[in-house]
Amino acid sequence: MKRGPLLSSLALVVAVSVGCATLDAKQREWIFQPSDRSWGGAPSTEGMQDVWIDFASEATGSPARLHGLWLPQGRAGAPALLYLHGARWNVAGSAGRIRRMQELGFSVLAIDYRGFGRSSAGLPSETTAAEDARAAWDWLAQHQPGKPRYLFGHSLGGAIAIDLASKVDDEQGTMVEGTFTSVPEVVSTFKWGWLPVSALITQRFESVRKVARIGSPLLVVHGSEDSLILPSLGRKLYEAAQEPKQFVLVDGGSHHTTNTVGQAQYRQALASLFRLQ
Repeated sequence: MKRGPLLSSLALVVAVSVGCATLDAKQREWIFQPSDRSWGGAPSTEGMQDVWIDFASEATGSPARLHGLWLPQGRAGAPALLYLHGARWNVAGSAGRIRRMQELGFSVLAIDYRGFGRSSAGLPSETTAAEDARAAWDWLAQHQPGKPRYLFGHSLGGAIAIDLASKVDDEQGTMVEGTFTSVPEVVSTFKWGWLPVSALITQRFESVRKVARIGSPLLVVHGSEDSLILPSLGRKLYEAAQEPKQFVLVDGGSHHTTNTVGQAQYRQALASLFRLQ
């Protein structure tokens, strides 16, 4: 989610009236920025298996197909993790972060939402992304029976992970990194955030209202130098959650480097909060 395009476009909406359907579609484009491109060129997905998840979409009334990457953990009995990426880049762009989560002990399933990569075409929305995450969660249950399952979301993916965790009761824990309380609150932190655009935002991702319904341990990680999603939003999200929970501020971590810089802190948090070694 880039600051400039989202804010300037929402401000423009205040100045000119557009149809509700057009406004909703534009916001979905600005917030998700769906793409078949990978961040940083073409990170290596060597060793990751292609996964295809087919399901009937209630949101669109059409068949849907998700493409995912599966990176198993060699250790028997390893927990499984559903990885939900953020805006703009396809799932291959998260290959480095996926590998780091595997190094922490998880078998990892990472998916592209519809509109990204090789998943079904279409403009994603808060509703369809939630449906995609649930389909992937069910795939994990089917293919990793008896294994403890965890959720991880980065940035916009964190909001999708929190939504899913608030609706299911079979997750062992949830981790979010560089995520936020709600889209309106993110907009309020921008240079022109005082403009009265909140009521016009249709893709709200109200995580701060959902997080208290999560019944499993929650780990909230944020980089101290995250200038896209301010650490104060991560802290506020953490404060709205119920125990058990933990907030980890990674010194020097940006929106894109926190997972790398904070690997040791992740490992410590997994041991203390989730009892994972």
